[in-house]
Amino acid sequence: MNIAPHLLAIYQEILTHSQSMLRLAGEGQWDALIDMEVNYLSAVEKLAKATQNEPVPSHTQEQLRPVLRHILDNESELKVLLKNRQDEISGLIQQAGRQKSVNNCLLYTSPSPR
Repeated sequence: MNIAPHLLAIYQEILTHSQSMLRLAGEGQWDALIDMEVNYLSAVEKLAKATQNEPVPSHTQEQLRPVLRHILDNESELKVLLKNRQDEISGLIQQAGRQKSVNNCLLYTSPSPR
């Protein structure tokens, strides 16, 4: 059985999803990124099932290596973008907390109406 074309197709599907996820993160389309992640994980699960019972021949591994490297590079870039987004959200939460504290101070220190 020639497993290489089937595996290559799955790896290509994973690569396509990872490129889409990277593009969406770069564009700040976070909701669409989450939706795309579902497709990505489904393709990864498909790959796990396809390789569960049969070892991947070494010549096939060599064919898949560049695609896998690209997927891993995309993952690294995506991780950076997600960390930046996490830092941005954390900053917004801290800012909202400070604003709430200021508002509470103003509320309790303002003169009461007579």
